[in-house]
Amino acid sequence: MSESLRNLSTIEYGASPKEIRSQDYTPISIYGTGGLVGFSNKVLFYGPLVVVARKGTLDNPLYVAENCWVIDTAYAVLPKQDVDAKWLYYNLLNYDLKSLNESTGVPSISRDYLYRVKFIKFTLPEQRRIAHILSTVDEVIEKTEVTIAKYKAIKAGMMHDLFTRGIDVATGKLRPTYEEAPGLYWKSELGWVPREWEVNSINHFNIQIVDGDRGTNYPHENELFEHGYCLFLNASNVTKDGFAFSNNMYITENKEKLLGSGKLERNDVIITTRGTVGNIAIYSDDIKYEHMRINSGMLILRNREQGMISDFLFQSFRNYLFDIDFKRVVSGSAQPQLPMKDLKGFRLIKPNEVEQTKIVNICKRHDNLIKTEIEALEKLKYLKHGLMSDLLTGKVPVKYEENIVEVVS
Repeated sequence: MSESLRNLSTIEYGASPKEIRSQDYTPISIYGTGGLVGFSNKVLFYGPLVVVARKGTLDNPLYVAENCWVIDTAYAVLPKQDVDAKWLYYNLLNYDLKSLNESTGVPSISRDYLYRVKFIKFTLPEQRRIAHILSTVDEVIEKTEVTIAKYKAIKAGMMHDLFTRGIDVATGKLRPTYEEAPGLYWKSELGWVPREWEVNSINHFNIQIVDGDRGTNYPHENELFEHGYCLFLNASNVTKDGFAFSNNMYITENKEKLLGSGKLERNDVIITTRGTVGNIAIYSDDIKYEHMRINSGMLILRNREQGMISDFLFQSFRNYLFDIDFKRVVSGSAQPQLPMKDLKGFRLIKPNEVEQTKIVNICKRHDNLIKTEIEALEKLKYLKHGLMSDLLTGKVPVKYEENIVEVVS
């Protein structure tokens, strides 16, 4: 039986934290639409409860277990006596709250509209069982996210060492630091680097920079399809972690043949140059798509330099040496862009091929660890989405026996 949010909860307006905000930590947290925003000297609401945006980002409800303060751009949804707060939170998370937007300007939800939302109500024990199952999945998701963050931090430190000290080919280990063995290094534009390394601009090395076709044949929105012959890359396809293929758009074979530059060749490195700038991917042999093109917000780095490994070029654009030039070009810009003329001036290091290979192999091992965890995270999120849909609608019932909660198959 469906019940409106009016029957399941009391919805209260938040209040400005101006007078009660503490400069130091207190046990009373202040929550806004995006999460924790500070600490309070007073309690406004007693937990557990759910924070729902009144204005701004509407689709991000927050479960709060403790007493708290909620700011004036959000609501506190207080469950009634026979309603479990965590179960109510998952219902609100599963609901398209953006559909309640009543404003043409800043997105907003009226309390009256929110009160009209209906959910299928279960008994309190059933609510708690459902909340327990979904919370268990959330815990695994959180642990996986922590693992990913840890692996990325380890890799960042490792990349710094690899691209400043490199690998001593004779020992297979990192060279001593400059402080330990200054005679091994020379002062380049990028700082102290091993004497064996060459440092120069992209323009100096034989690396072709290829723009996409921006002419009259550039695909319009009605020429992009969910399936097709050639993957036409969009901003979501090129991330900080390489390619992502969850939001693909395609063009037909006829359309692809009309276009000029911008078609990818194997081992091309792709960099985003407008909007979200500086994301990097490589079109390696393990990418299953045979036909791919960049859009107008990307550039291709096509390696023709003798003695430069394409995978090393790719990894070179993922370390702090790249950030030196990147921040110089795009920092402070209201709409970040990376023009081709500026990219040509970016500086690269070039060890010998044996050392490049060793550096690439170490980077790939760490990349694979991160990739495995990211794939696991995506599967968990997909599982959670399916479970919320099944459990909160009663499509899949749950049972409870001797403190064991399980889904009935």
